[in-house]
Amino acid sequence: MGYSAGEMVMMEIQEELNQEQIEAVRHREGPLLVLAGAGSGKTRVVTYRIAYLIESGVPPSQILAVTFTNKAAGEMQGRIEKTLSGFEGYPTICTFHSLGVRILRESISHLGYFSHFLIYDEDDSNKLLRGCIESLGLKKEGSQVKVLRSLISQAKNNLQDPSEIVLRDLPYPLQQSFPALYTTYQERLKEANALDFDDLLFLTVKLFKEHPEVLATYQERWPYLLIDEYQDTNHVQYLLAKMLVAKRGNIFVVGDPDQSIYSWRGANIENILNFERDYPGAKVIRLEQNYRSCENILEAANALIKTNQSRFEKNLWSARGEGEKITLFVGETDRQEAGFVTQEIERLHTFSQVPYKEMSIFYRTNFQSRVFEDFLLRKRIPYVIVGGISFYQRREIKDLLAFLRMVISDQDAVSFERTLNLPKRGIGLVTVEKIRTAARERGLSIFAFCQQILKEEKSELRLTKKQREGLSEYVTLIENLRKEAETSPLDRVIREAYQQSRYAEVLQEDKETLEDRKANIEELISKGHEWEIYHDTGSLAAFLEELTLKSSIDEASLSDDQVHLMTIHNGKGLEFHAAFLVGMEEDLFPHANSRNNYDSLEEERRLCYVGMTRAKDRLYLSAAETRYLWGSQRMMRPSRFLREIPRKYITKRYV
Repeated sequence: MGYSAGEMVMMEIQEELNQEQIEAVRHREGPLLVLAGAGSGKTRVVTYRIAYLIESGVPPSQILAVTFTNKAAGEMQGRIEKTLSGFEGYPTICTFHSLGVRILRESISHLGYFSHFLIYDEDDSNKLLRGCIESLGLKKEGSQVKVLRSLISQAKNNLQDPSEIVLRDLPYPLQQSFPALYTTYQERLKEANALDFDDLLFLTVKLFKEHPEVLATYQERWPYLLIDEYQDTNHVQYLLAKMLVAKRGNIFVVGDPDQSIYSWRGANIENILNFERDYPGAKVIRLEQNYRSCENILEAANALIKTNQSRFEKNLWSARGEGEKITLFVGETDRQEAGFVTQEIERLHTFSQVPYKEMSIFYRTNFQSRVFEDFLLRKRIPYVIVGGISFYQRREIKDLLAFLRMVISDQDAVSFERTLNLPKRGIGLVTVEKIRTAARERGLSIFAFCQQILKEEKSELRLTKKQREGLSEYVTLIENLRKEAETSPLDRVIREAYQQSRYAEVLQEDKETLEDRKANIEELISKGHEWEIYHDTGSLAAFLEELTLKSSIDEASLSDDQVHLMTIHNGKGLEFHAAFLVGMEEDLFPHANSRNNYDSLEEERRLCYVGMTRAKDRLYLSAAETRYLWGSQRMMRPSRFLREIPRKYITKRYV
């Protein structure tokens, strides 16, 4: 006799989960915090929790699950679809920023924007900010732009409008100019009907605060909210979640304070530590069985993290057996350290048949990768740097995407400025600013203004003949591409943008990288073709939106057989047969910036804990007595973290 889809789910819950996981999955109403230690099967719990709710009669459309990366959301979506193969409909599973996009596409008109808004990435936002700085007559050094952009981001993540900025909290030189700059930046964004990445959440919360009737609509739509990696939420994400569940209190969060390592991105560990205060009557369930690592690795990690004060008490354990002791190597120099690590990788691959892709070198800061790359290259060991320059951040790719964004928008001043002189048309930044100002005075979008003045015999801009011809060529190009986009497949539109724009002339400016950059453009065209295959109702706008929301870690491929080099921050959520934590020295790890700062030191220790718990079977810790650092050869002291791990879990190796 066959079983129904619901019966199959219930059987799987009993067979696949341990007692604590089952308790979390079967929780129905009210707030619940699942303290999920590293490797404790939290994604499985979230998946079966959703399945259980649906089997209990909750319509899938009423369930919202939120995580932090497109990769994590995709993996969760895949698991849900497999688990719910016999059910009709699926819940909404997305990142926080994708959730913001979804809500704003439907309701942003309440804030005076159009629903077809553009999303500016970091590079676009910085260009817009430089223009604002220039228009206000402020200094425009590169470092200053970075500081100001960071301050605007912080303000939005703290839900501060320009009028709410507290001047005494700003660096003295910026106290008078920053509010005006922030105001101008927001005005320019709105003129272009564009949002920066922070706006996706900042404006969503603003919308909910100013229009409670809109909030009520989404509270009714999603009465059940699940959040993964809750320890990584910042203030605006925390508040967005709190507003969505204020009516019913059905919030189910999974996280681990011991893995909170993103304070520099605004993550606030207090959000998870104060969960019971924020949601009175909340239930807390601890998942302490680890399915990833051997006992020796877990016991060492437990001992290390117990030194921290800001945490919930828990003790990871494993049924996988004791396993090998942790290997500690201290070399005389950083090159000797790199030689040892490379030798061990070669030995594990040759004699223990460990695939290269099952090994990773973790370091605290990016500059540490170079010496390991040297040794891996010498031994002809394949490797990949995870979190390096993203494909979509390469100049030629961003240039072509900017042309495509002009195809879908009249108002995108940043893309207009980026593409107008590709190739050179003799229209400088001064003229571009005049065009922008004149368009604003006429109440026109920047592209519509260009179309209009080309029809006039005289205009206030007084363009030279060369500039007028160049602008005419550019406007015709965009108009032709718009016609192409109405009927042609996506890959053809991208190829036409490349060919009609004469972008090949731009590539010729750098002969050394010419072939690589042409290959990248061909890859983008292939991406367009592939994207349309999997998106039947897709559009150019949707394609560009997806690429903007991607992050470099989402794009990294872990399938090829190559050793992975990455910062520990980029290793969150990954696991390897063998993990090498290198550079275990004071001022390197823990980082010098954490010196004399207790909270920062605790986060550095959590980072070490995360690195250690990436290892399934073999964990290596290494350091150097001397290292070429900050321009000179320096004597290094062993990291305090090495002293905090009991000796019984460690075996020392020598050259």
